[in-house]
Amino acid sequence: MTERRFNYLFNDMELQLKREIFTDISTIGSLTIDGKFECYILEDKDRGINNTLTLEQIMRVKVYGKTAIPYGRYEIDWTMSARFKKMMPILLNVIGWSGIRIHKGNTEIDSLGCLLCGTRKITNRITESTIATNKLYAKIEAAKKQGQRIFITIVR
Repeated sequence: MTERRFNYLFNDMELQLKREIFTDISTIGSLTIDGKFECYILEDKDRGINNTLTLEQIMRVKVYGKTAIPYGRYEIDWTMSARFKKMMPILLNVIGWSGIRIHKGNTEIDSLGCLLCGTRKITNRITESTIATNKLYAKIEAAKKQGQRIFITIVR
């Protein structure tokens, strides 16, 4: 069976992050998988950047370590993190950013552009991050083992 035919047998996994709470230091949104609520995501401050802008335009707005990644659609891969020393999801081809992972954490200090998972939201904070992250990782890992491609779309 060719790789192309193998991938055709499985639907892509579609994640959507809808950004909902905007503060001066962080952004909190709801993450769904194939339309079903999964967890809350905390990110750095949303500065209104989208992935249709040029790198130069993005760099004029981006504040290192304090800016949410651009709105848009990204493929997610499942790779070994040199920093965390374990397999983790990584967003691919995020213009102006590198190493954007989905991982546990509670506030924007833990982010550096990454997406942090939690089961509860409070202003500028999410909680029960380990529980939410482990649950999401299990779903992403299973999908990758089945040959599915995984995408995340970030919207307002």
